[in-house]
Amino acid sequence: MTDGPPLIVTRPEPGNAATVRRAMAMGLDARAIPLFTAHPIDWRPPAPGDFAALLLTSAFAPRLAGPAIADLASLPAYAVGAATARAAEDAGLTVAMTGSSGAQRLLDDMTSENIRDILWLCGRERSEFDPRGAVIAALPCYAVDPVPLPAEWDALIAAPAILLAHSARAAQRISALVGNARAHLSLVAISAAVAAAAGDGWARLAVSEQPDDAAMLAQARALWHKGAK
Repeated sequence: MTDGPPLIVTRPEPGNAATVRRAMAMGLDARAIPLFTAHPIDWRPPAPGDFAALLLTSAFAPRLAGPAIADLASLPAYAVGAATARAAEDAGLTVAMTGSSGAQRLLDDMTSENIRDILWLCGRERSEFDPRGAVIAALPCYAVDPVPLPAEWDALIAAPAILLAHSARAAQRISALVGNARAHLSLVAISAAVAAAAGDGWARLAVSEQPDDAAMLAQARALWHKGAK
């Protein structure tokens, strides 16, 4: 399959390498082009008794929170996507629910169970969503910062290619960087909100059916078949 358009994986490490490995195992010509790097920031856990649940919308939160996350182990964790749930469990948390359709849907499920006081362990920059009447305390424990573009970027986007956007910030940066080249580029977004952040004008724009790598790569493979014809 590697005679088709390349697949540009833009997510930060360590996820980038994992996605590239999965894509190459599928026969895709995957290129590791991380546009951001993630790192921990100082934070202090609040009293867990003030909350009914812990919301995790990215695997970076449990991965980068450090040992202080153990102070929140008594809270049931609600995680967006299987990768975030695995990272939460690796950090010693108990996952009560794994959402498969993005943060808003997971929050809707939480409020339908009358969970109203929620601690959101998150990044310094984050997307907003409707709290549906819940009280959500956002507590940043990590940051994701842009990195300089590699030398091969211009050549990669000069011809048809498929890009992966794992977050709204990634979609916005990709959109700004490619400019009018999007007319011959395809994009796979991890959710409808991320697709909206990418804007219009793409040769093809696909939305992952679930917020995980397997579903995104399935969409990428479908786009590859279309682009290779």
